[in-house]
Amino acid sequence: MLRQNIIKVARANTTLYKRSFSMSTVRAAEGDVGATRSGGTASADAFNKREQAEESRFIRQKEMESLRKLKEKLQSQRKYLDELDGHIKQLENEQGGGEQH
Repeated sequence: MLRQNIIKVARANTTLYKRSFSMSTVRAAEGDVGATRSGGTASADAFNKREQAEESRFIRQKEMESLRKLKEKLQSQRKYLDELDGHIKQLENEQGGGEQH
């Protein structure tokens, strides 16, 4: 009988501890560190405007750099095609059957 009472008390204590840990949750209210800003006056402050301007500038720089790389690649491809065209003309002239334009 004593053993059964001890077991019941021990089980009751462990469920009590489990409940206390499971009920504690961390909640963040709007405006706390890490919370997203809502629209309206909060989005119109100077810091947000500056942040948006910096993001836009960064994106424009990345796009301009990718365009520059594409232009360089296009120039190298044009140079290669010009070399191939010259080689074809040279082979046609060597065979004596080149077309007259």
